[in-house]
Formats: sequence, C-alpha cells, structure tokens
Amino acid sequence: MIASHPFALTLVVIVILSVLGLPIGLSMITGSVVYLMVTGQDLSLAAEQLLQGLFNSYTLLAIPLFIFAANLMNLGSLSDKQLAWCNALVGRFRGGLGHVNVVASLVFSGMSGSAVADAVGLGRIIINMMTKDGRYTPAYAAAITAASATIGPIIPPSIPLVLYALVSDTSIGYLFLGGVIPGLVMGAALIGMNAYLARRHNFPVEQAVPLRQLPRMTWIALPALMMPVVLLGGIYSGVMTPTEAAAVAALYAFLVSLVLYRSINRRQAYGALLDSARSMASVGILIAGALVFNYVVTKENIPNSLQVFMTAFDLSPLGFLLLVNLLLVVLGCLLEGGTILLVIVPIFIPTAQALGIDMVHFGLVVTVNIMIGLITPPYGLLLFVVASISGTSLRSIVAAVLPFLAVLIGALAFLTLVPDAVLWLPRMFGYKG
Repeated sequence: MIASHPFALTLVVIVILSVLGLPIGLSMITGSVVYLMVTGQDLSLAAEQLLQGLFNSYTLLAIPLFIFAANLMNLGSLSDKQLAWCNALVGRFRGGLGHVNVVASLVFSGMSGSAVADAVGLGRIIINMMTKDGRYTPAYAAAITAASATIGPIIPPSIPLVLYALVSDTSIGYLFLGGVIPGLVMGAALIGMNAYLARRHNFPVEQAVPLRQLPRMTWIALPALMMPVVLLGGIYSGVMTPTEAAAVAALYAFLVSLVLYRSINRRQAYGALLDSARSMASVGILIAGALVFNYVVTKENIPNSLQVFMTAFDLSPLGFLLLVNLLLVVLGCLLEGGTILLVIVPIFIPTAQALGIDMVHFGLVVTVNIMIGLITPPYGLLLFVVASISGTSLRSIVAAVLPFLAVLIGALAFLTLVPDAVLWLPRMFGYKG
C-alpha cells in the first residue's frame, strides 16, 4: 500500500533510518533517492540538486565563518572580559549573577550566532560562578544558562536566520535587524523572571563593583564589545554583504584574541579551525539532505496542497501564525532546529505569503519558536548541553527551566501579536515590508 504512494514511502524510509541512528541529513538523502527510484526518475537528480544548492548559494559561506568566530571567542579571553563587564554592570542586584548570565548572553549573541556556542562558551564560566559556595543550585544555574542561550540566534548575527534566508529568499540584512528587538524582549523577560525568583528564594546579593571602575572595565572589554558594531555597521553602511561581514567577524575575533588579548596561540587557532570544519560538515550534511528532500516536496506539490488545505479553513493571518506556533512547539520537542528550518518551514512559506504575512516577521516568529524548542523537554538540545557542562541531572534542570520557558512563550506570543515589534527597526533602515 505504501509502495503505491512514493512520498509516503520516502517519509517511512527517512523515519526508520533516523530511528536507527543515521544522521537526519543522510536519512533525507537516502529517502529522496528511494523516491527517485520508485518514480522512475534519473538518480543523478539528487546529486544535481545537492550540488546546485550548495555551490550556488553565496549566503551559505556565512555559516562556517560565524562558527569559526564563535570558536575563537570561546578559546580566547573575550568571554571572560564580557562576563567581568556584565558583572560590574548588573551583578550588584539581588540574583545578580542570574542577571549577569542573561546580559552576557545578550552581548555574546552579537558575536556567535549560535545558541550552543553561547551555552558552551559562557556556560562553563558562569555556572561555576553561580554555584561557587552554594550561591545557587546547579540546576538553577544550568536552567538560566540554557534559557539565556536561546537569545544567541535571535540577535544578529544568526546562523538560523541565514538558513531561513536561504529557504525563503528574504534579505539577511533585514532579518538581522528584525532580530534585535525580539532578542531584547526575550532578555527582558528572562531578567524579570530571574528578579522574581531571586526575591522569592532570597538569592544572594553580590558585592558591588565600584562604579568608578566601570569605565576602566568597559575600556578593557571594548574590543570584544565592538564586534557587533563592526559587523552590523559594515552590513548596514553598505560596505559589506552579510557573508563578507561574517568573514570580517572571523578575522576580527582572530586578531583581537591573538594580538590584543594574546589569549590564544597558533596551535589553538588551528584547533578552532578544525572544530569549525567539523561543525560545518554536520550542518552541511543537513543542508544537503534538505535540498534534495525539498526537491521531492516540490515535485509532489506539497506546499500548494497545504495552501489549499489551509484555505479551506479560512484562516486569518493571525490564526495561521498561531497554528504554525502550535505545530512548531510540538515539533521542537522532537526535531533538531536546523531540520525544522530547512524541511518543515519551506512548506509553510507559500501559505504565509498568500495570506500576506511579512516574511521578516514570519522568519523571526519561526526562529524564536525553534529556539524555545531547544529548552523544551524531552529532547531540548540545550538541556543536554548544560547538563553535561554542569554535571547536573536532566530531570532537575527541566524542573528549574519551566518558569523561564513560560516567560519565553509569553515573549513569543507578544512578537506574534505585534508584528511592529519585529518590523520597526528594519523599516527605519528602508525596509518596505
């Protein structure tokens, strides 16, 4: 019965191979080849779609460069300088190290573009700071670290937004601008929840760093803090494309770490390059699989079929966005974010366009949703990352992360209901959407 439906057979092959442990990218390539065989098409179409997608997309070059920049910052002392500055700024309040955690993620997110890089780079340091002398429980420190790391891919630069630009043909520059206010909204929501929990549980007040020391600490941290300015200034002044800006970001991180802070050597830089290549290979396989599978999806006319199906329900744009949010929350519990962006989201895009939903707004709503999925049980990737870093049980982290998950869902609802919160800044820079 399944064999008479090639697309159904493709899905079955992908699911079975994924359950057996094959990476999802390779599973999608294999399933797509099975589809070509069953439908009698030339098998070389798989290679053609893969090569055309990978080698004709200048945008994709930004991803390995952002990964390399993040790895350099994790190796060097940039993270230490940022944390010291954030501690001087907000560490003086009750629950101050929780505030430092969130503010540091806001700053670091302007450099890495990756939630996992944020959690790994800052996580080891800030979790140790928070748990020292029993100030905070390891579960709480891990939970707020995971929650704040979700901001990383929202504030530019952002690897998920680069992937969304790839599948939606939307301007990366305007997507990056659209992420600034949502990232700040998420940060404010987390700080508010941390302040509430700090009062409720009587978290400690750290010894205040004298304000007279703040200018000196700002000067020391300035080279690290300037990276977002260099990156975004280059893009929006028209001097650089986003891909060129990614290359400049990688070079800037290298020079600051090697020359100014002298915190890495050539061997460590080479190691960062190797780690970046491994990470990009993993992302590249996923992108390759999505490109081949999207050919199958297009051939089967799935996006148009979904559009017709949705039209039958006479959904309003808001109703459609709420439905997409609900579906992505469920999928985020089960699938990796890159898979959702590259495979699931392209199916929704034609319907969103038909309903007149702005593609920048849609992209940020989708991306925030996927980031929330990273801390959603049972398979939230960031939960496993911080559990490994902190040596804390996953169960205790899940219990501690629920209040932060709730306020992030509230932030998502606000961004869904108020498109201008996303679109105001891009429009200030000439966006016509």
